[in-house]
Amino acid sequence: MGSPKVLLVTAVLGICQTAWTQSPTYGVGRTPSAEELRAWDIAISPTGKELPPGQGTAKEGAALFVQKGCSGCHGATGSGGPAPTLISRKGPQTASSMPSMPCLAPCVNDANTMGVHSPFATTIWDYINRGMPLGEEGTLTPNEVYALTAFLLYKNDVIKEDEVMNAQSLPKVKMPNRDGFALPPEWKHGTPRLQGYP
Repeated sequence: MGSPKVLLVTAVLGICQTAWTQSPTYGVGRTPSAEELRAWDIAISPTGKELPPGQGTAKEGAALFVQKGCSGCHGATGSGGPAPTLISRKGPQTASSMPSMPCLAPCVNDANTMGVHSPFATTIWDYINRGMPLGEEGTLTPNEVYALTAFLLYKNDVIKEDEVMNAQSLPKVKMPNRDGFALPPEWKHGTPRLQGYP
């Protein structure tokens, strides 16, 4: 009599195992639509091929820096606030010229502002577009992002004040650290990642 019960339990477990391994999902979530994927695929590469139409100048960016409240976090001159330094201060730095409050991590100061340290101008556009203003991310128009990017590049002595930044000109900007930066080697599926790279 024990044999039929064991056989029944084995058959039930076998059927459940087969059904479970053939299941395309774990019964949670759904496959995103092509439109949903496009909405999240907003990263801008160093070549800038993903940049949208639009344009902006440093003068327009200076007005937006005030209007959008950037100075509330980054300081009135782009430095000295609790958020990372955006515009390197000129001249020698003394204890009295440094911010009186601690800098939020990661602390970006005069030595490594994005406008000087970033190897690609498109990285600045991408960061502003995706991450600013704090709490209202994604609300800036492409023209506003181009203008703010131009403002930061101008204030960090990377471009001239009258240069227009757009999808064609921005990727051509020669950043001060362009030659001092090395991209990690391309990762291929199934191979181990190098230590220190995601």
